[in-house]
Amino acid sequence: MDEAGRFRQSRNAGAYFGLVPRGHQSGEFDWTGRITKQGNGTVRKLLDEAVNSILTSSKETFALKTWAMTVAKRRSLKKVRVALARRLAVIMHAMLRDGTLFQA
Repeated sequence: MDEAGRFRQSRNAGAYFGLVPRGHQSGEFDWTGRITKQGNGTVRKLLDEAVNSILTSSKETFALKTWAMTVAKRRSLKKVRVALARRLAVIMHAMLRDGTLFQA
Protein backbone atom coordinates (compact mmCIF):
# COMPACT_ATOMS: atom_id res chain seq x y z
CA MET A 1 0.00 0.00 0.00
CA ASP A 2 1.81 3.03 -1.22
CA GLU A 3 -0.65 5.74 -0.18
CA ALA A 4 -3.08 5.68 2.74
CA GLY A 5 -5.42 8.17 1.07
CA ARG A 6 -6.29 5.60 -1.57
CA PHE A 7 -9.08 4.22 0.61
CA ARG A 8 -11.91 6.17 2.15
CA GLN A 9 -12.31 3.60 4.92
CA SER A 10 -9.72 1.42 6.59
CA ARG A 11 -11.85 -1.70 6.20
CA ASN A 12 -11.34 -1.53 2.43
CA ALA A 13 -7.67 -2.45 3.00
CA GLY A 14 -8.70 -6.04 3.73
CA ALA A 15 -10.35 -6.32 0.33
CA TYR A 16 -7.30 -4.75 -1.33
CA PHE A 17 -5.12 -7.58 -0.03
CA GLY A 18 -7.70 -10.26 -0.92
CA LEU A 19 -8.69 -11.15 2.63
CA VAL A 20 -12.46 -11.09 2.06
CA PRO A 21 -14.69 -13.94 0.86
CA ARG A 22 -15.62 -14.18 -2.79
CA GLY A 23 -19.33 -13.73 -3.40
CA HIS A 24 -21.37 -15.81 -5.82
CA GLN A 25 -24.90 -14.98 -6.94
CA SER A 26 -27.13 -16.80 -9.38
CA GLY A 27 -30.88 -16.41 -9.37
CA GLU A 28 -32.12 -17.23 -5.91
CA PHE A 29 -28.77 -18.55 -4.68
CA ASP A 30 -26.34 -16.28 -2.85
CA TRP A 31 -23.32 -17.77 -1.15
CA THR A 32 -19.79 -16.78 -0.18
CA GLY A 33 -16.71 -18.76 -1.10
CA ARG A 34 -13.05 -18.71 -0.20
CA ILE A 35 -10.91 -15.58 0.02
CA THR A 36 -10.30 -13.78 -3.26
CA LYS A 37 -6.46 -13.69 -3.00
CA GLN A 38 -6.37 -10.45 -4.98
CA GLY A 39 -3.55 -8.02 -4.39
CA ASN A 40 -0.03 -8.65 -3.21
CA GLY A 41 0.67 -12.22 -2.13
CA THR A 42 3.80 -11.22 -0.22
CA VAL A 43 1.79 -8.94 2.04
CA ARG A 44 -0.66 -11.79 2.71
CA LYS A 45 2.26 -14.04 3.64
CA LEU A 46 3.66 -11.40 5.99
CA LEU A 47 0.25 -10.90 7.59
CA ASP A 48 0.01 -14.67 8.02
CA GLU A 49 3.39 -14.67 9.78
CA ALA A 50 2.18 -11.89 12.08
CA VAL A 51 -0.99 -13.85 12.85
CA ASN A 52 1.06 -16.95 13.56
CA SER A 53 3.22 -14.95 15.94
CA ILE A 54 0.19 -13.52 17.74
CA LEU A 55 -1.59 -16.85 18.12
CA THR A 56 1.32 -19.13 18.96
CA SER A 57 4.41 -17.25 20.11
CA SER A 58 3.07 -14.43 22.25
CA LYS A 59 2.52 -15.28 25.90
CA GLU A 60 0.81 -11.97 26.63
CA THR A 61 -2.91 -11.48 26.31
CA PHE A 62 -4.16 -8.39 24.52
CA ALA A 63 -7.33 -7.37 22.73
CA LEU A 64 -6.52 -8.88 19.31
CA LYS A 65 -5.54 -12.25 20.72
CA THR A 66 -8.57 -12.36 23.01
CA TRP A 67 -10.85 -11.51 20.07
CA ALA A 68 -9.26 -14.22 17.92
CA MET A 69 -9.65 -16.84 20.63
CA THR A 70 -13.31 -15.88 21.05
CA VAL A 71 -13.91 -16.31 17.32
CA ALA A 72 -11.97 -19.61 17.39
CA LYS A 73 -14.60 -21.07 19.71
CA ARG A 74 -17.23 -20.60 16.99
CA ARG A 75 -15.22 -21.05 13.77
CA SER A 76 -12.30 -23.07 12.47
CA LEU A 77 -8.74 -21.97 13.12
CA LYS A 78 -8.14 -21.31 9.41
CA LYS A 79 -11.00 -18.82 9.31
CA VAL A 80 -9.72 -17.19 12.48
CA ARG A 81 -6.29 -16.75 10.90
CA VAL A 82 -7.78 -15.01 7.85
CA ALA A 83 -10.06 -12.84 10.00
CA LEU A 84 -7.15 -11.77 12.20
CA ALA A 85 -4.98 -11.03 9.14
CA ARG A 86 -7.77 -8.86 7.74
CA ARG A 87 -8.11 -7.06 11.05
CA LEU A 88 -4.35 -6.44 11.14
CA ALA A 89 -4.51 -4.99 7.62
CA VAL A 90 -7.28 -2.63 8.72
CA ILE A 91 -5.31 -1.56 11.80
CA MET A 92 -2.15 -1.02 9.76
CA HIS A 93 -4.01 1.16 7.27
CA ALA A 94 -5.45 3.27 10.07
CA MET A 95 -1.97 3.60 11.60
CA LEU A 96 -0.50 4.64 8.24
CA ARG A 97 -3.28 7.14 7.64
CA ASP A 98 -3.05 8.74 11.10
CA GLY A 99 0.69 8.34 11.64
CA THR A 100 0.19 6.64 15.02
CA LEU A 101 2.08 3.75 16.62
CA PHE A 102 0.58 0.37 17.44
CA GLN A 103 -0.73 0.03 20.97
CA ALA A 104 -1.82 -3.41 22.09
